Amino acid sequence: MKQRLLLAPTLREAPSDAEVVSHQLLLRAGYIRQVAAGVYHYLPLGRRVLRKLEEIIREEMDRIGAQELLMPAIQPTELWQASGRYEVYGPELIRLQDRHGREFALGPTHEEVVTTLIGQEISSYRKLPLTVYQIQTKYRDEKRPRFGLLRGREFLMKDAYSFDIDEEGLDAQYWSMHNAYHRIFTRAGLRYLAVEADAGAIGGEGDTHEFMALTDIGEDTIVTCSSCQYASNLERAYAGAEQHASQEEQALEPPLAEARAFVPPMEQVSTPQVKTMEELMQFFKQEAKQMIKTMIVVADGKPAAVLLRGDHEMNETKVKNALQANELELADEDTIIRVTGAPHGFAGPVGLQVPVLIDAHAAGLREAIVGANQVDAHLRHVVPGRDFALPQVGDYRNVAEGDPCPRCEGTLQFQKGIEVGHIFKLGKKYSEPLHAAFLNEQGREQTMTMGCYGIGISRLLATCAEQLNDANGLTWPSEIAPFQVHIIPVSIKDDAQRDACEQLYAKLTAQGVEVLLDDRDERIGVKLKDADLIGIPLRIVCGRDLAEGLVEVKKRTEADKRLFSIEEAMQEALQMKR
Repeated sequence: MKQRLLLAPTLREAPSDAEVVSHQLLLRAGYIRQVAAGVYHYLPLGRRVLRKLEEIIREEMDRIGAQELLMPAIQPTELWQASGRYEVYGPELIRLQDRHGREFALGPTHEEVVTTLIGQEISSYRKLPLTVYQIQTKYRDEKRPRFGLLRGREFLMKDAYSFDIDEEGLDAQYWSMHNAYHRIFTRAGLRYLAVEADAGAIGGEGDTHEFMALTDIGEDTIVTCSSCQYASNLERAYAGAEQHASQEEQALEPPLAEARAFVPPMEQVSTPQVKTMEELMQFFKQEAKQMIKTMIVVADGKPAAVLLRGDHEMNETKVKNALQANELELADEDTIIRVTGAPHGFAGPVGLQVPVLIDAHAAGLREAIVGANQVDAHLRHVVPGRDFALPQVGDYRNVAEGDPCPRCEGTLQFQKGIEVGHIFKLGKKYSEPLHAAFLNEQGREQTMTMGCYGIGISRLLATCAEQLNDANGLTWPSEIAPFQVHIIPVSIKDDAQRDACEQLYAKLTAQGVEVLLDDRDERIGVKLKDADLIGIPLRIVCGRDLAEGLVEVKKRTEADKRLFSIEEAMQEALQMKR
């Protein structure tokens, strides 16, 4: 490709609304341009990297026997209603009507559509197992698109779906896909972890793993162990002491029950203007872990209470799952007053008439300080199980750094990450309501067992850019770089430099190397700055040393420049070829 004709407008400065490095560099280097919030053009350089990522994904999907198809982006919403996900997806599902008033959705994912297709086409166990995949644009009406391609309304995705006879078959497909994902992200040059995760709106049964690229700007918190291989998304993570937590163990353990026998009766204390945990700690001269905070939430429009130890944070995903809710939010002031009789800061568990979830750590306290459900009042010497009921004890809190690992004697630590892939065991979540069944060996009808497996390809592009860069620009590895070699004459007007570069360009291109030739009439400083910004792995500069048959060769990730003969430079360039 001749750079003079390439649509790759570079910018010296990043736009002010570009918050993260990947967004800034992809804009500055001429890979993308914004159309609207969360919607982008992919310019030729960006499209070339996307294609490289697609090629890697296709190779690894084909390697495990998955078959590529292409399904429609427009989906009848009755399929979503049949699966029960129409309300779950909420406002993120972009809905539209045709001229006849029939409602459709722009597909954010394709479980319903693919399950209906395979249910119609496969009727015998002899055709299973089957895995299909597609690479297609998806649509979600994100409330707050941000970080460029990392959270958009329109994005490119690989989604795969497996159909099996039973759980054993699904397990084999799941771990085959798990291994394929490791190969994909390794080939893309990412630093990543596969972590245990929550199934979210996709739903399903059994294992689910997220593949997380490690980066400080990640919106997800990854929990890992200091000693073993345990890794989980914060939404799913639990600490060692909690894996056996139950009401009996926490609240009725004999030593604890004996200690509670000596706790004085519950007592109300006047606490004027004492609302926050810090104010309570100061007022009572007690640590936060000796208090129980009562959080009023609204789950699918209905109020509930979550009780946590004062030093713990609520895990919204665990609470939502426990309440079997699609939507969960903290209650507003009016709802808190209606439920507790007091404003925010004075809510407590005694006498509540709404569903109550109590975290095992709170349930296990010998005694606690709680809100009195009255303005300017709290209760002390409150014993869980004695002074209020323990209807639903469980794990409803976020783990904290330093908590014990659930798998070994190590401790938990936090990292930030970006989700680039997610794999699920769906079981029969979609195949049952959408009637995807087959005849088994005995001639009886049996429901298919499913898995689904996604990779956000446009997000993967941005994530690679987030990790693969330095102070001067992008630093693509050869396998996903838009071009593998960048040839630059110091002066395109110099006949010897121009001819040498043209010949080198022609020979390398004939050998299958992807070459960008900078044939622009620009100053060498501009060319070199653009080259660093674009981030092609190998640079060959033809300058004054050409008179001695030498050219300057530099790898993008190395500081050293070396003088090679043209033949040696060619050999170096050929190593960049995939």
